[in-house]
Amino acid sequence: MKTLQEKVAEGRERLDAQVREVVNWHFDPDTGTPFWLEYAAKLDFDPRDRIRGYDDLKLLGSFQDEWLRRIPVRKWIPQGFANQPVSVFETGGSTGVPKCRININDFRVDYELFSETLNDETFPKGADWLMVGPTGPRRLRLAIEHLAQHRGGICFMVDLDPRWVNKLIKSGNHKEFMAYRQHVVDQALVRLKAHKTIKCLFTTPKLLEAICEKVDLEALGITGIFCGGTEMNAQFHRFAKEELVPNIDFVPTYGNTLMGLACHKPHVPGDGYTITYYPPLPRAVFELVDPDRPERTVDYGETGRVMLTTLTKEFFVPRFLERDEGERAEPIDRYPWDGVSGLRLFTRFQESVVVGVY
Repeated sequence: MKTLQEKVAEGRERLDAQVREVVNWHFDPDTGTPFWLEYAAKLDFDPRDRIRGYDDLKLLGSFQDEWLRRIPVRKWIPQGFANQPVSVFETGGSTGVPKCRININDFRVDYELFSETLNDETFPKGADWLMVGPTGPRRLRLAIEHLAQHRGGICFMVDLDPRWVNKLIKSGNHKEFMAYRQHVVDQALVRLKAHKTIKCLFTTPKLLEAICEKVDLEALGITGIFCGGTEMNAQFHRFAKEELVPNIDFVPTYGNTLMGLACHKPHVPGDGYTITYYPPLPRAVFELVDPDRPERTVDYGETGRVMLTTLTKEFFVPRFLERDEGERAEPIDRYPWDGVSGLRLFTRFQESVVVGVY
């Protein structure tokens, strides 16, 4: 049996190999991405020669938030995928103009990998799903539907526009916000009661609590809940497992449009409710860095800002500073690479970001 140290070393080898493959692809004149080819033309070195592993990505500097807001979307399509159908997914826009990313098949791969972590008893193969989360131009809508289909089920949906929710909150229109939230919950209740084949649910912490105020999800046949959102913290984790849905398999997750999704360290009774997430290495990795000196990785247990790197042939995002912070977590046997504990909104953003129904 391999030791944790051996698994960590193997994980790092896989990551470095992924970096080389992805950099070679995105900076190759035949297969590369127009944005990255133009970027390389301004450098005094060829990234394919100099970048041999993850640490070498520092040579490219930090990925800028504004690039995904103002650079034309077609500049992000790799020439190697020129004849493939392309989707565009948007972020929520909670920190300004929504960021856009192209997608061809990444969301399917990401959620098929995530599917392998689900318990087949509580998320049964062939069972139907209900997705009560943001729809419209978001990756999550198609991703949850694909997850259900990949596991042999059908995914039922509700209509939910989180940008409208954010506008209501910003304008102080609490009455209309509550009415819209109830409208979303009512849609969920109609589907849960009409389709007895629904056993699995995706939703956000706030919406899960609102649904549980109206119905007993266990009595309606729900056996597994996959839940993610800004309010997914230790307090809500405890509330969900002990009070809201104590007899339902509750799976917290951290995901976004740029990365895909990270898996949580399995909960052990008596181990507290702080959630630790691990990225889907080697397709994505995050570091916890000093917010004032992003070149410095914080120590284990120290608070840092999440710096994300996405590494696929469809999409290459090196060293992007996310809007989140947390404590750097040590590798574990199941996920032998760094994770993040106590994930939360970056302190300096807390007054400017509206989280709405998340």
